[in-house]
Amino acid sequence: MSGLLTICFAIIAALFASVGQAGAPGYVAIMGLFGHGAAVIKPTALALTTLVAAIGVFGFHRTGLLRARDWAPFAILGIPGAVIGGLIDLQPSTFRIAMTAILLGAGAQMAWAARMTAELDARAQDKPPLIPAILCGGISGLLAGITGIGGGLFVAATMLLLGWAPTKRVAACAQTSNLYTAAAAFTAIWLAHPALPPELPIWSLAAGLGGLAGVWIGSRYLPAKALRYMLATILLASGIRLALA
Repeated sequence: MSGLLTICFAIIAALFASVGQAGAPGYVAIMGLFGHGAAVIKPTALALTTLVAAIGVFGFHRTGLLRARDWAPFAILGIPGAVIGGLIDLQPSTFRIAMTAILLGAGAQMAWAARMTAELDARAQDKPPLIPAILCGGISGLLAGITGIGGGLFVAATMLLLGWAPTKRVAACAQTSNLYTAAAAFTAIWLAHPALPPELPIWSLAAGLGGLAGVWIGSRYLPAKALRYMLATILLASGIRLALA
């Protein structure tokens, strides 16, 4: 069972990394389907997200899409929010509801962004407004820590909905948010509960290799729009499956 989950992590990391994402909803979905609880899901998803997001941030930096004035306001409250959220433990039933809602929301957001890219870019602003971005970052970080999902999901949804930046820069900002919120929340959990899942090192290696492969393949061969629709379908199906379980 652990070997199959390891392979799944590598595949999920590769698929999400190929479209510039860290894969947190995918890690949460597969662990939920394998029957793991919050004690395993949260630290594992945060650790894998941190690793794959770091790979993605490096790639965005090389392409010149990573701008401090885009992501820095979100980090001001995002990092402390993620630390606080990481220390909050939900009841199993509440955590399951939260996972279901996040998977359905992530799938819908990914499909919507893939369909509306041109329209979103046409009405995008040059940079996020400072105070709203700071507040958004705090809420995103808190939710990221509570659920084990990197804050990029919430940041991207807000930026796209309000037109705070073009879609490619939104992706870079979201990946950066994934990195610092997941790292902060994971560190908080690790310091409070040092007993991490024993399989985490091999899972991290698999996700890291998958992330590297995904970045390389996605930049050369895969149609990003079609892949986004496929990932959206997987997330929606996983959310429905958890809701009906």
